[in-house]
Amino acid sequence: MAQAVPANQKWWGGGRSPFNVEYGKLMMWYFLMSDAFTFGAFLISYGTVRFSSNGWPDPNHVFSSFPFAGSMHMPLVFVSLMTFILIASSVTMVLAVGAGHAMDKKGVMKYLFFTIIGGLMFLGCQAWEWTHLHHEGAWWGRNPFLNFDGTPSSTNFTNFFFTITGFHGFHVFSGVIINIVMLIMTWRGVFERRGHYLMIEKAGLYWHFVDLVWVFVFTCFYLF
Repeated sequence: MAQAVPANQKWWGGGRSPFNVEYGKLMMWYFLMSDAFTFGAFLISYGTVRFSSNGWPDPNHVFSSFPFAGSMHMPLVFVSLMTFILIASSVTMVLAVGAGHAMDKKGVMKYLFFTIIGGLMFLGCQAWEWTHLHHEGAWWGRNPFLNFDGTPSSTNFTNFFFTITGFHGFHVFSGVIINIVMLIMTWRGVFERRGHYLMIEKAGLYWHFVDLVWVFVFTCFYLF
């Protein structure tokens, strides 16, 4: 007669997956994969329309403003600052995860705080950019910018821009909320009592995914 397998030896016992990965982390990877498909569909659709069009606005003209710089022409400087802020927040997230591995509560709180500040700064920059473009007449269904050759442009550019950057901005906002919750839980000693900071690592996976997606958004909209 076959001997029964103890529950703690089954792949679902102890919250572990058949791939020897903690179950919650595996589910986070599944979620990020599904989210990557959504972003991929958006960007592939954008690329298809972009390169099948005869004309497209010049990003060096559309994204040439900087807060408090008046009418100075500064192509892509502001969005480069936004990108730097988001990449820097990814670095602090790595440091927070590392502090969690070392069971350093103060380190986790410090670096989570810096990550949250970076996320809020990025959202503030995006809000300014949206507001500025709206004042220039750009919005869903409205495109005041001319093509490279000076001909009128379709609304495909603005429709895709506000939809995709807005979708990404929502992810950044969600990540900030998650990190605030993680900060509060750390401050209250929840992870100390559990004996591990695995939740910080899961939050870090999400945050790094959001940063990686921005690299593709930045490339598609601001460089081509």
